[in-house]
This record gives sequence, C-alpha cells and structure tokens, in this order.
Amino acid sequence: MDIDLHCHSTASDGVLTPRELILRAAQQGVQTLALTDHDTIEGLPEAQQAAQDVGINLINGIELSCVWGGTTIHILGYGFALDDPSINAATEALHKGRWLRSEEIARRLASKGIANALEGAQAIQATLGVSLNAPARPHFAQFLVKEGHVRDHSEAFRKWLGAGKIGDVKQHWPSFADTMATLNKANALISLAHLYHYNFTRTKRRRLVQDFVSAGGHALEVVNGMQPAEQVGTLSILAREFNLKVTAGSDFHLPQQWSELGRYRAVPDDLTPLFAAPQAHQ
Repeated sequence: MDIDLHCHSTASDGVLTPRELILRAAQQGVQTLALTDHDTIEGLPEAQQAAQDVGINLINGIELSCVWGGTTIHILGYGFALDDPSINAATEALHKGRWLRSEEIARRLASKGIANALEGAQAIQATLGVSLNAPARPHFAQFLVKEGHVRDHSEAFRKWLGAGKIGDVKQHWPSFADTMATLNKANALISLAHLYHYNFTRTKRRRLVQDFVSAGGHALEVVNGMQPAEQVGTLSILAREFNLKVTAGSDFHLPQQWSELGRYRAVPDDLTPLFAAPQAHQ
C-alpha cells in the first residue's frame, strides 16, 4: 500500500529510529506515512527531516492511551501542529506517568530477585536509539532475555510482563473524554484504533463507537496489519452505520513481526478514507 497511518519508532516501543523508519517505508513503496508513537511526539522532528530527504508525505501523528469503560484504549490523532499546547501538555503528563510505571515494573521484578531491570531496559533502549521516553515492556522483555531469565520475548511476557503478571503495571491514563478534548482542541483528525484489541462484546464495541462519534471522532481504524478478514468486515459495517471515515495501517513495530510497513489487508472500496493517497492533510 502507498499509505500507512499507524506505525511506531524508538520514540516509543518500535525498534527503528524515526529516520530508519522513514527510509524503510520509502523502500516499501509507502508515499504517505503517519508516525503514531505511543503518547509522544518526540520522534516527529527527525521523521520530518527524513521524509523531506526521501520525498515521503509525513503526517504528524500520535497514539494516545486513555480509559473508557474501565479499559485502556488507544486513540489515533493526525495532522496537529508540533507546537500545539494541548498536545504538548498531554504528552508531558503521559511522559511522567510512563517513567513512574517503568520504575514500578523494575521494583516488582527486583522483589522477585531480578536486579537492575530499569537500568538494563534503558541500556536495551539506548542500543535502539536515543530516547527521552521511559523504557516500555518490550525493552524489559529484551533485558530478561539478555540476562538469561527467559528464553525469548514470548516467555518474558508469558512469565513476567503479560496481562495479570507481576510486571503488568497499570498506568493512570487520562479519561476518554479528556483525550478526545485534547485532540479536538489541537484540531486533529481522530481515529479509533484497533477496536478488536480489546476484549469487548459486540454491544460494548458499538457503544464505544457511539461515544467516539458523540465526542467528535472522525474515523474508525478498520484495518490494523494482517488482522482476520472477518474483523475487517465487522468494523466496516460499524463505519458505515455511524457514517465514519476510515483509516488503515500496518501498526509496524519491528521487522518480521505482525506486519511490514505499508502491508495490511485491503480496505473495502465503498468506505471513505480519512486521508487519500498520494495527497493528504498536513
């Protein structure tokens, strides 16, 4: 695909620096890209410069975490200014919260005899590129593998970091209403991310979409990487029902995992994209 509206760099939990990500996207034939790191815009200046160098149309993006109905969900924002005060205030608060979370993960691992996890996760993070953001669970997972506590990344999550495990530290995310207000104040275009990542009933999924529309949302991410085709079909039905535009993206984090940049299932032809390639909202 020549447009990809969902990917991550070392500014959050990806393994490629923003520049490396842009260069890889260009190699994959992507013409329009949105860098949507988790809760930070730290990588966007570097990505903008790289995009200019290779002729990619870069859309400023972010994937914001928030709480709806007692569950952490993710909202994608696009096309805002880098100096927008609402975005910067929100990301600063999230930045502090992520550091507290990382420190708590390390403290819990230490209580089980795994010392220096924060320093180790930071060292892993540093090998991927300089970032002011707190190390995330994937960095802790790589540390656990490196130190021989687990065999691989999957075991790290299965034993220590996954849902319900000791390293599964919940952060105090902002509310859904506050996050939607932040993005609306920034005049961002807003898409509801990967609705099937949440363990919701059909009724609860529909209620979230209804609340999203009422709060000023613009689009539904109907395709996230190589998700099952039947899920794409269900999300497409919701987009039609609520008259929402749609987004799609690889949700790329690292090579050979889940989906390559620019690679995802096709979007049904009758749906209206939030951004049309090759021209896109800046």
